[in-house]
Amino acid sequence: MMRNIKVEKLVQTPVEKRETELVERKGIGHPDSISDGLAEAVSRALCKEYIEKCGTVLHHNTDETQIVAGRSKPAFGGGEVIKPIYTLLVGRATKEFDGVEIPAEAVALSAARSYLKKTIPNLDLERDMIVDCKLGTGSSDLRDVFAREKVPIANDTSFGVGHAPFSDLERIVYNTERELLTDLKKKMPAVGEDIKVMGLRDGEDITLTICCGMVGRYVDDMDAYINYKDEMTEYVLDLAQKHTDRNVSARINAADTKCSTGCNDCGSIFLTVTGTSAEMGDDGSVGRGNRCNGLITPGRPMSMEATSGKNPINHIGKIYNLLSTQMARDIVQEVPQIEEVYVQLLSQIGKPIDQPLVAGLQVIPEDGANFAAIKDEAEAVADDWLSNITKITEMVVNGELDTF
Repeated sequence: MMRNIKVEKLVQTPVEKRETELVERKGIGHPDSISDGLAEAVSRALCKEYIEKCGTVLHHNTDETQIVAGRSKPAFGGGEVIKPIYTLLVGRATKEFDGVEIPAEAVALSAARSYLKKTIPNLDLERDMIVDCKLGTGSSDLRDVFAREKVPIANDTSFGVGHAPFSDLERIVYNTERELLTDLKKKMPAVGEDIKVMGLRDGEDITLTICCGMVGRYVDDMDAYINYKDEMTEYVLDLAQKHTDRNVSARINAADTKCSTGCNDCGSIFLTVTGTSAEMGDDGSVGRGNRCNGLITPGRPMSMEATSGKNPINHIGKIYNLLSTQMARDIVQEVPQIEEVYVQLLSQIGKPIDQPLVAGLQVIPEDGANFAAIKDEAEAVADDWLSNITKITEMVVNGELDTF
């Protein structure tokens, strides 16, 4: 089966060799990321419910989750949420199929609460957040589209993009947030989940500006808060050296100010009750944060499509973005002498998803590389992924792929 796979030599300066580079990551406790996480958790729970009761994933999309910020009164040693955060799970789901009723709303609410309990442990779900669910009815007659024995039909004319490999800065920004929460937080529970990392590379100098919502119940006073910031800064700098030989500087909560009277008890600092700024003024929406590779990269091609919450069967906005990212990573791993690769996949509504209108591979080869050999090998990797495109669906349902 012939596919329209185009491999071209891209003539441009690789990201690592450009004078400046910007990279951002919104951590899992950022309100936008919470929305992404909830949308995806609900979708995966519905997929499992559909498979258990109907033998296949049925039509659904839960990618419109919204968070309306609450109001809080953080304090050293404690604090409280004054007005609960309001979360609305929005989308569509199949609620009946072949005479079988599916409790879509109940599944969604259970999945959302489980996700929040795991992700934001200092959030009291009994009083700090209202979780509401308004799922419309999805189509229950899409048998041909959602049948497992057939390659699904694209739901839209849309595209997905991916790139590889990550630059030094991209690795640092991504791993800074991840390591702070999976490693440092074990020793320093004051570290909240709402972490945003902004990275700048200016020549050979990297600057990291990090916002972290500290959890007040674990911070005794201003001195303790400052000491925690110093420890975090040292940790981040040590971590960065694992990914680069460049000069790295970091600043935590750069907007902090002390009280103008010189006391040690107040000021404007990023102190929270729950670990997320959703408790005190920051709203959140699906798709406003990280792309499916976990980063926001203005120096790279990006899709503006929200990935989280879309069904993993035929929704191109999800499948092609995830697929292009996996495809790019495999190409640089399996094909030598490639400095960078960019993958662009375009669907056509009504056509099988394994037959994109075009699969464009833009390759920056290393100096002296045999482009003809690179071209054939890269095309083979892309064709293999498209031949096994339903693997993306399986990986999503099994929780093997992150969407933000």
